[in-house]
Amino acid sequence: MTAESYVEHSPIVELRGVVRTVWIQRTGEAPYVQRHLPTGGVELHFPIGRPPRLLGPLTGPKVEVIPPNTTLVGVRFHPGTAPPLPIALDDLLDERVGLGDLWGVTAERLAEDVATAPDPEKAMAAVQAHLLQTFRCAGHLDPLVGEAARRLMPWHPIEINALAGHLAISTSQLRRRCLHLVGVGPKVLQRTLRFQGFLALAQAGATPSGRIGADGLAGLAVDVGYADHAHLSRECVRLTGVTPSELLKGDVDRCGCGHDHSASYEPFLATRAMPLLRA
Repeated sequence: MTAESYVEHSPIVELRGVVRTVWIQRTGEAPYVQRHLPTGGVELHFPIGRPPRLLGPLTGPKVEVIPPNTTLVGVRFHPGTAPPLPIALDDLLDERVGLGDLWGVTAERLAEDVATAPDPEKAMAAVQAHLLQTFRCAGHLDPLVGEAARRLMPWHPIEINALAGHLAISTSQLRRRCLHLVGVGPKVLQRTLRFQGFLALAQAGATPSGRIGADGLAGLAVDVGYADHAHLSRECVRLTGVTPSELLKGDVDRCGCGHDHSASYEPFLATRAMPLLRA
């Protein structure tokens, strides 16, 4: 009997500036209910033998039932670093679309390479090689949006107006560029990244900073900018559909479904060393 499994890996070195994590997922003999959460980035899903899909930027949970005996190769991108697409990302908000509708014959060829690979690891290598070539041909990403995404990480809270001033553009210009290349405005992205920061700390087994009256999950919530545990709970339900305790199931090393996400959260936590934005 095939066992359900989910294994994340760091992307190849050349893609680490644009790809947050890659993974191989296998379902068992029964359908698997997957709860996709907002991360600030888009995802590519390659179920071997089936058409690939793009999961657009999310503002809330999206539940998917993955068929039994499915092997899937996935790629999750950083905010603002989606591969070249023919439409703006805000048109893909909360959508799951066939990659063939966006890339045409290129998606078909890549799906064939994945399907004919001798094993899932080789399929993952084929996907990453294609993405590397795609980004090399596409040219540079928008450095302003990349800088905005870095500055909106939860470790050094900043007001959106101050961020726009630092980038030497208006707040409305910042919003337009984020909508086009991230899919959401800077405020929504900041709230998403704050919650991702909480998950990263919780699943890494981090120790709260020790502020008076804030320990456990409440302490981690305060450390990423939530006012208190109640504030965290409201945001968690909005973004995931469940409470923090339901999501984590009391386990600070793995998510509630038992998956190990360290390959995704370790580089996320590394951004805590980012210098503070000067006034």
